[in-house]
Amino acid sequence: MQYLAKIQKDFKEAFKQKRETEVSVLRMLQSAIKNAEVAKKRQELTDEEVMKIIKQQIKQHQDSIEQFEEGNREDLVRKEEKELQILQNYLPEQMGEQEIREFVKKIIAETELTDFGPIMGKIMAEIKDKADGNLVKKIVEEELKHEGLN
Repeated sequence: MQYLAKIQKDFKEAFKQKRETEVSVLRMLQSAIKNAEVAKKRQELTDEEVMKIIKQQIKQHQDSIEQFEEGNREDLVRKEEKELQILQNYLPEQMGEQEIREFVKKIIAETELTDFGPIMGKIMAEIKDKADGNLVKKIVEEELKHEGLN
């Protein structure tokens, strides 16, 4: 419930201060949350469910940025990047690349797993909200190659 309350509070504040981009992003996020609540036939979602929706919205913006870059639409890229930044403010503190790399090395050494799938499963179970899955995937692949396991 804390994420939902923070989103609603931030929306009201942005609306009062006439920050149009932030109002638009938070309105869209609130709408996605409301749609999920209706789909689940419940009053309020858990924080974990709200976090999942935020991540889905972030993924959509990242995909849009890629598409707009391919189409040489810098104006739309900048707009999407601003909106993406607003959404990322609601994510928990993210691990840096070096921190992820050290964690991956530790898991590989501790578990002695050699296959990508089980290693990713173990790692993401522990750090799913603290790290970008694509970055973790890239690092796991690099470390497995480096260790000669893949």
